[in-house]
Amino acid sequence: MPNINNLKKYKNIHMIGIGGVSMSGIAAILKNFGFHVTGSDACHSENIKTLLQKGINITIGHNLSDVANSDMVVYSAAVKQEDPELLEAKKLNIPTIERADFLGELTRCYQDTICISGTHGKTTTTSMISLCFIEALKSPSIQVGAYLKQLDGNYLVGNSEHFIIEACEYVESFLKFSPKAEIILNIDNDHLDYFKTFENIKNAFIKYVKLLPKSGLLILNGDDFNCLDLATHTNAKILTYGIENKKVDFYAQNITYDENGFTQFDVYHNSAFWAHIKLCIPGIHNVLNALACIALCSQYDIEKSAIQSAFSKFKGAHRRFEQKGVLNNNVTIYDDYAHHPTEILATAKSLSHKKYNHSWVVFQPHTYSRTKNLLEDFAKALLHFDHIIILDIYAAREKNTYNISSKDLVSQLSCIGKEANYIPDFEQCVSYLKNHVKENDIVITLGAGTVTQIGPMLLQKGHD
Repeated sequence: MPNINNLKKYKNIHMIGIGGVSMSGIAAILKNFGFHVTGSDACHSENIKTLLQKGINITIGHNLSDVANSDMVVYSAAVKQEDPELLEAKKLNIPTIERADFLGELTRCYQDTICISGTHGKTTTTSMISLCFIEALKSPSIQVGAYLKQLDGNYLVGNSEHFIIEACEYVESFLKFSPKAEIILNIDNDHLDYFKTFENIKNAFIKYVKLLPKSGLLILNGDDFNCLDLATHTNAKILTYGIENKKVDFYAQNITYDENGFTQFDVYHNSAFWAHIKLCIPGIHNVLNALACIALCSQYDIEKSAIQSAFSKFKGAHRRFEQKGVLNNNVTIYDDYAHHPTEILATAKSLSHKKYNHSWVVFQPHTYSRTKNLLEDFAKALLHFDHIIILDIYAAREKNTYNISSKDLVSQLSCIGKEANYIPDFEQCVSYLKNHVKENDIVITLGAGTVTQIGPMLLQKGHD
């Protein structure tokens, strides 16, 4: 079992924003370790319902008495410094710690923390690895960034030293962890509201790689030059994988697609045939994700049969090319989290191997800074769809100090010869789709915000 001696002095732990994706997983792990956990959140959710069933006392709103009875307060990054519970903790001199810092403390309780990083593909790859470890009966603890059907949630509390987590580069939070193994899937231009330049992103990954011990493991995408570059910054064991680059430890050949766009391919290890692999998710980017998973599993003596069995059960994580339903005229509706040009391009390529009539994309840009910085790239990525609808920008954490709007993206598309419709109202968007989609079309909603509501609304309207 993990060594929790460093945390034992904090018998009572209160968590502000306990319903969050990562916070709820931390709460369950702490409860399992025998800590007394309480929490609060602004609203009810499925995560909170699950935690209540585990016997964790949760208040919707604020509970200052739970704060007063705690030995430590953990709070999510979304919690403002003027939050009443945070102020109460400081007034009573109760230690407070931000979620990423506390997750870092948790990683030090486990002898084998496996961190999956990169700008794109973290959730899918973490899910694949998690299922492989479960299939191999290794009883891992897991934190993944989306609902995973096999976990019936986004976390699992195991009883081994393996702790599998997504490690996000945003605000350099992954530098707070103590990894034994790292996978770096890719390094791309993102989160420029924080990093400002690509060089700063790269430097964050260099610092991250330096966290690995000599006995550690670093797995790098050999098709991404910025990843390969990182090998010089660690003494840990290095494994590489790729599709284009054959001078790697694991590579894929003979990639074929079925009518759903699902792939199968031959894996070669050190130039020798290793196994034939089938995936139940579309897209060549997921072949790369699978290779990263295979490279890691090879170091943990996980049998090929367990890996293939895990892949056969994995139908995709929540909001990753997720099928939401089918309208009466065989119009299939998908939803995807893609909110960066590279991710949109990967989704478009996945779509190209499916059989359909016309494609419709409903895109909700995410954050003003990303839309401003990557406007041309967004337009070029969206060109791959037949029909384009653009919603208003989802602000997330930002104020619009960038003088940018979704109309600028529509104009950018017009400049390169592609018509797009700006429809900010969700009801109008759904009505427009209902009146214009034809038999055997595909509709896909893209973005990290509220765009996910469009699919269910369209399905409801289609069956009215």
